[in-house]
Amino acid sequence: MQNSAVFRSAKIALAFVGLVVGAGFATGAEVIQYFVGFGEIGIWGAILAGVLVAVGGAVILQLGSAFLANEHKAVFRSVTHPVIARILDVSVSITLFAIGFVMLAGAGATMHQQLGWPTWAGAAIMTALVIVTGLLDVEKVSSIISGLTPFVVVAVVGAFLATVLTLDGSFTANEAMAAQTATPINPWWLSALNYTGLVLVMAVSMCLVIGGSITNPREAFLGGLAGGLLYTVLMVMAGVLLYLNFDRIGHASVPMLELFGAFHPVLGWAMLAVIYAMIYNSAIGMFYALGRRISADRPDRYRPAFIAVTLVGFAVSFLGFGTLMNVVYPFLGYLGLLLAVVLVAWWLTHRGELSAERTLRMRLSSLIRLQRHPEKRFTTAHADALEEAVAHSVAEPAAVTGAIERQVARDLDAELEDDPGRAEGSHRA
Repeated sequence: MQNSAVFRSAKIALAFVGLVVGAGFATGAEVIQYFVGFGEIGIWGAILAGVLVAVGGAVILQLGSAFLANEHKAVFRSVTHPVIARILDVSVSITLFAIGFVMLAGAGATMHQQLGWPTWAGAAIMTALVIVTGLLDVEKVSSIISGLTPFVVVAVVGAFLATVLTLDGSFTANEAMAAQTATPINPWWLSALNYTGLVLVMAVSMCLVIGGSITNPREAFLGGLAGGLLYTVLMVMAGVLLYLNFDRIGHASVPMLELFGAFHPVLGWAMLAVIYAMIYNSAIGMFYALGRRISADRPDRYRPAFIAVTLVGFAVSFLGFGTLMNVVYPFLGYLGLLLAVVLVAWWLTHRGELSAERTLRMRLSSLIRLQRHPEKRFTTAHADALEEAVAHSVAEPAAVTGAIERQVARDLDAELEDDPGRAEGSHRA
């Protein structure tokens, strides 16, 4: 049982890292904008932001688990006033659209930097890919592209180690050059706070859903915390990598592409493919989710809604990747800070309820395990205790019993597989 809990927390950690290590991280542009542009002190900003993202992500995942969320609106309504919940819901929708059109602009900038194409051409190809995929099997294609996340991680870690191990000269050799970069938010600590909000508002919907798939709130919290700390390490590595190689980057729109191309032309082409695919994955995720959100009351209107918002996003992308990032990301960051304050404040003031819910889930799990176990006896008293426990859960009765029943069934199946003798005996019975 303990091994199963550790395994589930580890899966949550990796899912969280995969969620937040997206196209913005892969391009390196947001790392420059939020951290490296402040020079050496910006690395401390990356550490601060990473720790806050870890805590915020853990809280959101635990709330998702506590309410067994399958979408974000129900959680917002449960933790705050309906008006604030509506504001948060609208904020998430704005974020989906804004990140979507920034990704289209990023696709144009990537192709322009590596191939010399007009920026509209790369954005147009990405828009066409998004529309075609969004009308077909988006989940299957997106899940395949998501498999590229480990390649981004390996590339950053490898380049970081190669840079540090071959460092010749002072760590701060590029300090003056890096500090000349225009940063839209000052000072460095406010930039770190804004970045925290940006990451959390982008990730909140999926974090709540991921948390909602875990019946034990503590496992969700620990998994989110571990994933957030792993993300912190990766982000600090990316920051140090770009800071130490700032003389090679200049003021490129896509710093990681420029850097890997400077290492070796083949690496530049490989990074082009990875970054463009990561941008695609983020763009399709944003526009698909927004199309579904807009057409929630009229599912038959999904296709025209999806095509319309994607084409509007393409039109907005003409403002340019750098311009959009400098304006849109800080705005989204402040929306994210509002979201984080509301969710963390509720979490802090309801710790007792969350602790009681965790104890309740453990009791429910024991009772349902007893009910389902082929070798144990489930009495009327047990049934009454189960009914009473379900009534006291913060989650919907059907949701909590269904989720725990599925979890218990998986655990029992695993135990029986590990002990063929018991499995054969239970089948004979």
